[in-house]
Amino acid sequence: MDEPRTPQARRWWHLDPGGAALGLVFAILSVTPSLLPRPAAAQGAITALSFGAGYLIGVLLWRWLRRLIRPEQQRLGGRAAWIAYGAAMVASIALLSGLSLHWQNDVRRMVEMPEADSTHVGAFLAVFVPLTVVLLAIGKGVRRLSRRLRGRFSPLIAGVVTTSIVAGVALAGGAGALAVVDSIFSGLNSGVSAEVTEPGSAHRSAGPDSAIAWESLGHHGSDFVGGGPSAARIEAVTGLAAREPIRVYAGLESAPTDAARADLVLAELERTGAFDRSILVVATTTGSGWLEPQTVDALEYLHAGDTAIASMQYSYMPSWYSFLFDPDAPVHAARTLFDAVYERWSQLPADDRPMLVSYGLSLGAHGSQAVFADLADVRTRTDGALFVGSPNGSELWRGLQAARDAGSPAWQPVLDGGREVRWISRPGDDSDLPQPWQKPRVLYLQHATDAVTWLGPRLFWQSPDWLEPDQRGADVSPSMRWIPVVTGLQVLVDMMLGDQVPAHHGHNFGNVVPSAWRQVTGDAGLDAAAFARVQAIIEDYAPIKSTLE
Repeated sequence: MDEPRTPQARRWWHLDPGGAALGLVFAILSVTPSLLPRPAAAQGAITALSFGAGYLIGVLLWRWLRRLIRPEQQRLGGRAAWIAYGAAMVASIALLSGLSLHWQNDVRRMVEMPEADSTHVGAFLAVFVPLTVVLLAIGKGVRRLSRRLRGRFSPLIAGVVTTSIVAGVALAGGAGALAVVDSIFSGLNSGVSAEVTEPGSAHRSAGPDSAIAWESLGHHGSDFVGGGPSAARIEAVTGLAAREPIRVYAGLESAPTDAARADLVLAELERTGAFDRSILVVATTTGSGWLEPQTVDALEYLHAGDTAIASMQYSYMPSWYSFLFDPDAPVHAARTLFDAVYERWSQLPADDRPMLVSYGLSLGAHGSQAVFADLADVRTRTDGALFVGSPNGSELWRGLQAARDAGSPAWQPVLDGGREVRWISRPGDDSDLPQPWQKPRVLYLQHATDAVTWLGPRLFWQSPDWLEPDQRGADVSPSMRWIPVVTGLQVLVDMMLGDQVPAHHGHNFGNVVPSAWRQVTGDAGLDAAAFARVQAIIEDYAPIKSTLE
């Protein structure tokens, strides 16, 4: 039986009481603290979507409840009741705005960011209110369509037709949005930064005698090949005689397949004399082909340029897109490149070949880890590995985390006393581990507030150990509580915004990479003053561009 059509129900401004109440509950849950601060506009959008979801569920529940109540008891009252209802909604929005500011400042203090002021509330409301109105209008439009269809067809057919229309529009909108995303990032990939120029050094891909064209490298490939410190710059900073660092990269347009790109990279390593260097790093890029400048530059400073770094592009889309729609891409690319380099490297005399190191950041860390069956395989086929901000779904990382020594926290685990693999967040974190660190060394850089590391499917239905009082990192808000579904969605948002915080937090590891490389690979003999100069230079880099890279 259809609900009564009272005059109030036909007015455009009418809000269903059940929908409004549950929508407000969902909205409040959406502003509770999570790992990282959220920009006010983003929080406004999230809260509006949360209110919309709660409102829809609340409408359905209220409709079901009203079927159990006698018709004469269903009326909410006259004009005074509606005025009180409206006032309560205005007060609720004010409360919501205040809670958003209070809890966001709680998180901001934990990650060493200045507190937000009243402008946060203004920006929050500027997005929350209009978007909520739009969502309510869409919902009322769908409801009106359903009513009209029920007047012409049976309830079943009307429901099927309404659902089909809504689903079709949603799918078309989603497909259109993905097409726009693809177009945007395809265009970005074809551009070259104004700060870099085509290399004139034979030690770089796209340089003299290189088989790889400059135009084929893509945006991030050209940044990598055209950037970094020169030998002269390294000498000025470290005081050591330096060599020109070798950087080899194949873009998506350099060759049509992963195998062909790996062959190009191998040929470039041979051409540039990379196998005669002290350090050879096989690096897996993030989703869009990006390699973090802080990390690659730090290695070259530490080893006075006696290095070669090899990588190749497998996508131009941001990491979240690659992870959702083509999760095998980084794995296949990483395995193809590493296996090609490893086969050639293993043919060289053991006492006359470079130190072979595996490296990856974020989705690149996921790909790099997937090359190896287990920790023993990493240490058998490399001379060291550095995995930065590992995603939660990486099997190697998950296995090592699960096997950690009793009593060690999830955000900074200890395995076998630190004998073969270690996790650090800041330099010196592992200084008091009981076991000597044997070579080859495997090192994870991991922060307690890095959403990339902690976002996994179980977070939506199971409380994680990293939120337990004795496991919680010092920069995780004490006010953060696990809430089914809500926490998973919050950490998903944190993952998108995780690099907008200072070093030591989130997905920002630039300050610790010099120490990390030094622990895994050693250095060229830098004294304390030279290392401090390198550290200062790397820390002065702008924060990493985006977790979405």
